[in-house]
Amino acid sequence: VEQALEVYHDEQYKSKRWHFPSHNFTLSVIWSPFLLKADIFEDINGVSSAETQLHLDKLDKTWTDQYENFDYAVIAGGKWFLKTAIYHENGTVTGCHSCLGKNLTEMSFEYAYRRALKSILDFMMGSGRKAFVFLRTTTPDHFENGEWFSGGTCNRTGPFKEGEVEIKDVDAEMRGIEMEEFEKASIVGAENGVTLKLLDTTRMSMLRPDGHPGPYRQFQPFAKDKNAKVQNDCLHWCLPGPIDSWNDILMEMVIREAH
Repeated sequence: VEQALEVYHDEQYKSKRWHFPSHNFTLSVIWSPFLLKADIFEDINGVSSAETQLHLDKLDKTWTDQYENFDYAVIAGGKWFLKTAIYHENGTVTGCHSCLGKNLTEMSFEYAYRRALKSILDFMMGSGRKAFVFLRTTTPDHFENGEWFSGGTCNRTGPFKEGEVEIKDVDAEMRGIEMEEFEKASIVGAENGVTLKLLDTTRMSMLRPDGHPGPYRQFQPFAKDKNAKVQNDCLHWCLPGPIDSWNDILMEMVIREAH
């Protein structure tokens, strides 16, 4: 297997780019959590010092400025839209989500997520770049006995069986919005020669509560104290299985479309 060359990383190593010389193939990971213009004030543990300022009518240039270079793009949104945020549209504050004590109109994350997805997909379907675009659906978290900030854990060591778990309301809402916006955008894409496919990983990911870092988001968290209380990560994925499956499905879809 050829060793990829890392040819770029941003200051915080959140966005990276690799090149595979013998295939003339470049792979980019772009960190743009909302895919919209956003001012974010939080540390590595997700603790905010101020509300996110989210511009619902402006896309993040971090990815749009590079979009012309891509033949394939996998986009995903989701959980960041649950965070406390102040919403801006047309250069003015129009409301906020979950910002108690502010004299602002409370708006739902569903409104912001739908608005964002519509803008993102409109741009991709109408940009003139005939890329192969995948919209990956939301992936569920598996916090139990609390949330990420209140002692939630994910200690399960095996998959759920079919019927053992139901999709959470939040995930169902997000996936519903994704499905609706995907259907509308795919019609426009087809007219403009853009391929848009749904990479629907929600249900299969829901069955894998064992696939997260859990307490191991830091190296050797129990080295000094085997009973240490550490923050669990039951949202991101690290164990073999779930993400390998996403990759297998992605490659199958690419190959089928090529034929």
